[in-house]
Amino acid sequence: MESHGKTEPFHVATPLLESWALSQVAGTAVFLKCENMQPVGSFKIRGIGHFCQEMVKKGCRHLVCSSGGNAGIAAAYVARKLGIPATIVLPEGTSPQVVRRLEGEGAEVQLAGKPPELRTHSPASFSHPLPREGNASLVRELKAALGTPPAALVLAVGGGGLLLGVVTGLVEVGWQHVPIIAMETRGAHCLNAATKAGKLVTLPDITSVAKSLGAKTVAARALECALECEILSEVVEDAEAVYAVQQFLDDERMLVEPACGAALAAVYSGLLGRLRAEGRLRPAPAPVVVIVCGGNNINSRELQALRTQLGQS
Repeated sequence: MESHGKTEPFHVATPLLESWALSQVAGTAVFLKCENMQPVGSFKIRGIGHFCQEMVKKGCRHLVCSSGGNAGIAAAYVARKLGIPATIVLPEGTSPQVVRRLEGEGAEVQLAGKPPELRTHSPASFSHPLPREGNASLVRELKAALGTPPAALVLAVGGGGLLLGVVTGLVEVGWQHVPIIAMETRGAHCLNAATKAGKLVTLPDITSVAKSLGAKTVAARALECALECEILSEVVEDAEAVYAVQQFLDDERMLVEPACGAALAAVYSGLLGRLRAEGRLRPAPAPVVVIVCGGNNINSRELQALRTQLGQS
């Protein structure tokens, strides 16, 4: 088994790239924080890597993760690097490419249950402080690259782990005034439903094609942040998220999941401009940063099937 240093993080510092194409659409400078370029294809390695590293220091000798894909791949990767076994419990119907990737990382794969049943039992839960600390590293990288605060940060929300990590990081670097545009797809909009109700809401089912956003209930701390901080909770349709995936592929030659398409749809759907026109987002000379969270649950054939399903082809 391959060993790994005890203190060296598993994530890499990802590129922050100015996007000419998205800047043209948005009418303002748009930078992309390319988390799709992490070794495991998504931002999940930041939080899960830190979580698993700390658990192994405390004596953990076997990682078990319930995940429909990205979190499981991150856990399997970390386990291989740490030289310990991993068991990844997946919902029935998980794509074969994800199963192959997990097995290629040396993990034992078990198929059982449905995604919502599994997500609630993930060892690195959305509100746990260790994944939050790991995800905050993204903001430290932004501070180092930009120097000055962006006009806004755009990210996708599932259970709230990335949102909580970004809020933690913004406070850490003194950027707590930076607005966050929190994007969800309809049918996986647990944060938006909760902010409107002023309390946690459990969705009856996940009906969105953005399965990686498929948490029925957002983390309680994420709702608190949404009510306390400058967080704009927005919902786009599946069709807008999938259109954003296709357009991003054409514009930037990068293929991402519909969950990531939800964040990109803030630009491609014209939402950024509408928020400014409504006075909900202050105009600023600084760039808008979109966190390209990535994702493994997509390939060209699946994208084409989604577009057909949504009447886009």
